Amino acid sequence: MDRFLEMQAFNAVVDAGSFVKAANALAVSKAAVSRHVGELEARLGVRLLQRTTRRLSLTEEGQVFYARSVELLAQVKEAEAEITFRSGAASGLVRVNAPVTFGIGHLAPLWGKFRTLYPNVALDVTLADRVVDLVEEGFDVAIRIATLPSSTLISKRLASTRMVLCASPPYLEAHGVPLHPSELAAHAVISYSYWSTKDEWHFDGPQGPVTVKTNPCIHTNSGDTCRAAALAHQGIILQPTFLVGGDLAEGALVELMPGYRSIELGIYAIYPSRKHVSPKVRALINFLAEHVGQTGSSW
Repeated sequence: MDRFLEMQAFNAVVDAGSFVKAANALAVSKAAVSRHVGELEARLGVRLLQRTTRRLSLTEEGQVFYARSVELLAQVKEAEAEITFRSGAASGLVRVNAPVTFGIGHLAPLWGKFRTLYPNVALDVTLADRVVDLVEEGFDVAIRIATLPSSTLISKRLASTRMVLCASPPYLEAHGVPLHPSELAAHAVISYSYWSTKDEWHFDGPQGPVTVKTNPCIHTNSGDTCRAAALAHQGIILQPTFLVGGDLAEGALVELMPGYRSIELGIYAIYPSRKHVSPKVRALINFLAEHVGQTGSSW
């Protein structure tokens, strides 16, 4: 008898709590389930289930075998999902969360390309700068920009981005060009309120780490608002290159103190579990790793 069928029947009995319910779950006869479990016990030479007229219970050997067989059956399902993915049969709805600015500027142009490759996959994309709870809020994938990904979730690094200190030429002409981070305390600063360090900005300079307490004239939870204020000559910002890279290239903003580097952030695709990753989710993650990685090389 097929060992896989024996294991599947045994697990179904344990999960369902009876041979009858297991037979219904597997869409086979009760006699077939009983035969599979009996042949499994005979082949192993041990009793896995204690049977009484009222209930079933696992023996000590049954508990050990059940724990291992759950893992093995899960691996079989994962292997099947991988093959299904490779055959291009990804389908269904994928719920995605991403930061607002990055989602609009860098992910929005990719969704059409993804749907062309996987027309049977539907997307539900939510943009929010707060950190969402993937499991609680029902997201399949989240894009996060951070120094390190969450240790409780599975992550795939897509690209990286560097935090850049910059301001517009008219602002610098009016207020002077700061040459050391300590001078930022006397400048108008536009602060992004979601940074974990709040109004303290940290840099690595020629003589080591430097921290400065800024005095923001504008607080905002929007990177786009920071950028707009800087372009309106309101002050100095510390924002990622994926947001201000174009402005720096065009000269609308000027990088300040390049010898004092701020942090580099990773751009990650986060998902809840490495096990049972569906073909549709795996397809999206692999697609993002390829396309975000390509465009992100210049950030």
